[in-house]
Parts: sequence; structure tokens; C-alpha cells
Amino acid sequence: MKDILDVHTHTTASGHAYSTFKEVITAAKSKGLELIGIADHAPQMPGTASDFYFLNFRAIPRDAYGIDLVMGAELNIIDYSGSTDLPAQILKRIDYAVASLHNPCIDPGSVEENTQAIIGAMRNPHIVIIGHPDNPKYPVDFEKIAQAAAENKVLLEVNNSSYKNIGYRAGSRDNAKLMLAACKKFSTSVIMGSDAHIDLDVGNHSLSQEVIAENDFPEELVVNTDKQKFFNFVKYRKSLAPK
Repeated sequence: MKDILDVHTHTTASGHAYSTFKEVITAAKSKGLELIGIADHAPQMPGTASDFYFLNFRAIPRDAYGIDLVMGAELNIIDYSGSTDLPAQILKRIDYAVASLHNPCIDPGSVEENTQAIIGAMRNPHIVIIGHPDNPKYPVDFEKIAQAAAENKVLLEVNNSSYKNIGYRAGSRDNAKLMLAACKKFSTSVIMGSDAHIDLDVGNHSLSQEVIAENDFPEELVVNTDKQKFFNFVKYRKSLAPK
């Protein structure tokens, strides 16, 4: 499968990642990617950047170091209604947002609570991707999430980091089978993300590719094959935001 973009990466600004902005971007270029996205953790994550970090993205050329670049944020879902931790006036100034459930920011709830948290986040027009929705620590109803993602034109992530043997989301690979089956049923598009916290992992979707192949998931529903597919989702989601 053609794989030319990675929009879930982190820099030292996230507080627990280990490569600089330049190192992440130049790694993407050296690996032949056509689009790289940096989505550092939003402020509720311990040790990460403040609101002001996300306000100043206009200072960054979107062709920095000779590769197409998008600057986003990985938002933390902070309650079961789907609220997140950056205000709309900041979100409208960044290129895109990932929204995820993270242990330091919200306690795992019931299947119903976790499902409603994710579906609630999809109502935020700046959110383009739901990060690692197959995390077993936050059990969900995959059919409801896949259907809502298809209806709202939100991407569900196939997160490479989740499937590592040394990862902290053990069991995600089994859950991915359920998620991808639901996505096939509702023709829900997905995106592979490295969730890189060091430049060595940028563009690494090897395990995500295995999961997609094992589950005979349709290539046409994977947006990593064409950067315009990703931009089409961004454009649609942003068009829903109040002017």
C-alpha cells in the first residue's frame, strides 16, 4: 500500500517526546513522506506546552525543510460529553486536531461513557482524527463509533504505537479487528499514525499496515495513500465551524 503521510507525531514540546521540530520534519523527508503533521499534546497532558504554543503556528512555514507540513494538536478528551482542552479560538487557527482519551486526563469509564466521549468529540468541527480508539483501557462500542465517524466524516486512527509489544496499550491489536470490521460495515475511513515520540519512529506504520492487511481492510478507505484525501477531510470538518 502506498503510504506517504504521517500526521500524528510529537516533538519535545509535548514534554515526554525526544526529538525537535526540525528532527521530526527532516526524518519525514528522508523517509520519502510527502506530508508530515506535528500534533503535540494539548495543555491538560502533564508537562506539555501551554495554549500560547498553539497560537503561534503562523510563524512556521508550511513547507519547512522542503516537505509539506501541517501543524495541529492532540487534544485530550476531558469528560464523557466529549469536551477537549483547547478553546475554539485557538483550534480555528491550527491546521487540524486529533482527539484522544488519555489516562492522565480522564479516568476510563463504562463502554457507554467512553463511547459517548468519543462521539461527543466528533461534534467539534476542528477535530479530524480520533486517536487510538481501539485502546482497551477505554472500552467502546465500535459499531456506534464507526457509524458516527462515517456520518461526521471523521477519521479513526490505526495507531502503530499501540501495536508494539512494548507499548502501554496492550490488547489494541485484538480490538483493531473489531474496529476495522465496524469501519468496513459503515465505509468509515481510517488513517495510520505513527504516534512517534522520537524521530526514528516518524512514518513507521509497519504494524498498522500488518493490521490492515490481516483484516482485509479496503485500501480506498485508508487516507495515507493520497495527501489530498487527508486535506479533503480537513476542509470538510473546518467548513462546519462557525465563521
